Amino acid sequence: MALALALAALGGALPMFSAAAETAVSAERPAEPATYRMDDYRSPTPATLAGATVVDPADARRLFDEGGAVFVDVLPRAPRPSGLPASTVWRPKPRKDIPGSIWLVDTGYGALPPAMEGYFLDGLAKATDGDWQRPLVFYCLRDCWMSWNAARRAMAAGYRQVIWYPDGTDGWAEAGLPLEPREPEARPDE
Repeated sequence: MALALALAALGGALPMFSAAAETAVSAERPAEPATYRMDDYRSPTPATLAGATVVDPADARRLFDEGGAVFVDVLPRAPRPSGLPASTVWRPKPRKDIPGSIWLVDTGYGALPPAMEGYFLDGLAKATDGDWQRPLVFYCLRDCWMSWNAARRAMAAGYRQVIWYPDGTDGWAEAGLPLEPREPEARPDE
């Protein structure tokens, strides 16, 4: 019921979702903080995100199949170690994403430097063609606050149809859905 009301508040532009997404509330889940999560990013996340629609793997798949929604991965990526000689081969850990996603690396931290905030907002604007109503599905991994922070940041920026997929690529893969190799959008410091 709450999910349907949230969708109605968004103008009904999103499809109806299963009750499974609404029943994800668990006593083990922490309450939503008043602001962004600033540390301990790999820990249990809330079952909710005020102002956003929360989806489970089946709902995320439905959004994917219907098209129109932009899937945004915000998982961090370890940078090339400073001082590593240019001749040394550096192979960052490969990432497999939901097909067609964009990867706005390192944008889920609680506080972002101005350049990274710009990178995040520019990436969303490019991915949505400047459409503030286009559905955005934020994810990373299960029990990762990065996607929760990024979804909250998108709402604060004025995006109207923000969707949080807390199971991320873990839930997608467990559902037997395809993943594809992804490289992040170029950061401003690269």
